[in-house]
Amino acid sequence: MLKVGITGGIGSGKSTVAKIFAILGVPVYYADDAAKTIMQTDELLIQQVKEHFGNHIYDSNNVLDRAALGKIVFNDKDKLELLNSLVHPATIRHSDEWADRQTAPYVLKEAALLFESGSFQYLDKCIGVSAPQPLRILRVMKRDNVSRNDVLARMYKQIDDNIKMKLCDYVIRNDEQEMVIPQVLALHNTLLQLAADN
Repeated sequence: MLKVGITGGIGSGKSTVAKIFAILGVPVYYADDAAKTIMQTDELLIQQVKEHFGNHIYDSNNVLDRAALGKIVFNDKDKLELLNSLVHPATIRHSDEWADRQTAPYVLKEAALLFESGSFQYLDKCIGVSAPQPLRILRVMKRDNVSRNDVLARMYKQIDDNIKMKLCDYVIRNDEQEMVIPQVLALHNTLLQLAADN
């Protein structure tokens, strides 16, 4: 089975593109959603987070206090890197276990930080979803009801989109000029053929 990553900068529309693949019957692992679940269920990760950020981060039922953790990490680059160094390996483990249970010719792992987290190393191919920065900024401002500066601050925490797209094997343009569905269908056929040849 082929393991394929799908990524893109904030506002690129990677989740929307991943959902089109899902409609075609491709199993999709949403890494960001999974990470939130894992932080509530993975005992080793819970123990590590408590160790580094304090027991108060979880209540007596091991429910994560996201606001408290957010206050610690969002204005401290080192603390954020530390948290990511705990969460990313747990998510990679979880996604590998998930992929092993699938029976489709290929699976997709949707993740914003595919390259930043190092999880691309465990994948056969990577798809990038690309959109011009002004359009991405507008999408996120509208979606999250935040200011332009808030969006730019989030963008600066990710690898530059041009670099990210060069690291990908395939690029889908989601610029509202080129139709996305035909691009997904063509790539789906390419990946099915690739999976059959392996």
